[in-house]
Amino acid sequence: MLGLPRGTVFLSEWTKEWAETFIIEKNKIESVFPDENIRVHHIGSTSVEGLKAKPILDIGMEINNFEDIKEYIQGLERIGYKNMGSSILPERYYFIKGEPRTHQIHLFEKGNSFLEEQITFRDILRKNNSIKERYELLKIKLVEAHAEDKHKYAEMKTGFIHDVLEKYEY
Repeated sequence: MLGLPRGTVFLSEWTKEWAETFIIEKNKIESVFPDENIRVHHIGSTSVEGLKAKPILDIGMEINNFEDIKEYIQGLERIGYKNMGSSILPERYYFIKGEPRTHQIHLFEKGNSFLEEQITFRDILRKNNSIKERYELLKIKLVEAHAEDKHKYAEMKTGFIHDVLEKYEY
């Protein structure tokens, strides 16, 4: 089940429903932009089988450039996403869906290094159970310490993620 109430952080056991829901959502997004050259990725912990995660579906979406951003904003709004703008997170537009929040889209220009890092980290977790287990233990500790502060929770994971990415030289 998806949905994270505002102001809280908790983890749920991974479920196959997350992968299935991503496919459904990807198809919706692609149907809104049928003639566009876009790529839609399942990112974040819900994309890693067996990994506990905040119950929010993270989607990375790539477009050629931001010149036609109004078209993409309007299209995503038609399928229920709220545009949160481009000032919340670096080099991307951010969209949310659901109350409580169930989906979030990080919309990037193609070749963005932040998205490439997210995809690489996801792929490392999918292939390496030892790293996945260490990451999950860290997340559990951080939820216990920062259950009311999603920003602190996310910030405290950054060092681990960068260490893994450096070690695996993507």
